[in-house]
Amino acid sequence: MPVFQLPTDIIFPSPELARKDGLLAFGGDLSEERLITAYSMGIFPWYSEGSPILWWSPDPRLILIPEELKVSRSLRKVINKGIFKVTMDTAFEQVIRSCAGAPREGQGGTWITEEMIEAYIRLHRLGYAHSVESWREGELVGGLYGIILGKVFFGESMFSKVSNASKVAFVTIVERLKDQGFSLIDCQVRTEHLISLGAREISRQVFLEMLRDALGKNPSSQPLLKGFISR
Repeated sequence: MPVFQLPTDIIFPSPELARKDGLLAFGGDLSEERLITAYSMGIFPWYSEGSPILWWSPDPRLILIPEELKVSRSLRKVINKGIFKVTMDTAFEQVIRSCAGAPREGQGGTWITEEMIEAYIRLHRLGYAHSVESWREGELVGGLYGIILGKVFFGESMFSKVSNASKVAFVTIVERLKDQGFSLIDCQVRTEHLISLGAREISRQVFLEMLRDALGKNPSSQPLLKGFISR
């Protein structure tokens, strides 16, 4: 399959035309309109500093159905002890910069470039991008961020400075999304960390069908309770 060069217009080729490795297109920009269009089609940007912007729609796709969340007994004990205070949208820039700086096994650098950081901060200000934070004794020790459209949470990245910090943030937000009727969490590509929490791989075709159903006719950002969300 060819890799498409994006025009200046805010359009994308069908994600079903992506290469075997998931790469669909390159070029374009990280404007709010283009990013929202991409996510609504099951496409996301992923590239390194010095590279053109690359757009992906992998097959298979890693997803989590909120009702399928798995929480081990040991993790549930950590949550119940209240070791971490979990908040939402109180430190978005800190979270995304911490994700950018987190070491990744097998990676020498980060795909969260300064251009990406600035773009997602703009999306956060518009109400599309959200962060979940884990705090211990007043210090940010873990968290994650992603995009919300319709009843879909598109997870982007997470970080943890201490054991279980990001897992507690993840479990807390998944349970909150379940309570609010969200039907799909996009985890993008396979990680054993997310598999252990109940995520599973499905075909791109099935994912796109689920995405269309979850977004409905009018995808938009969904307001969530900000501030303190720990139970």
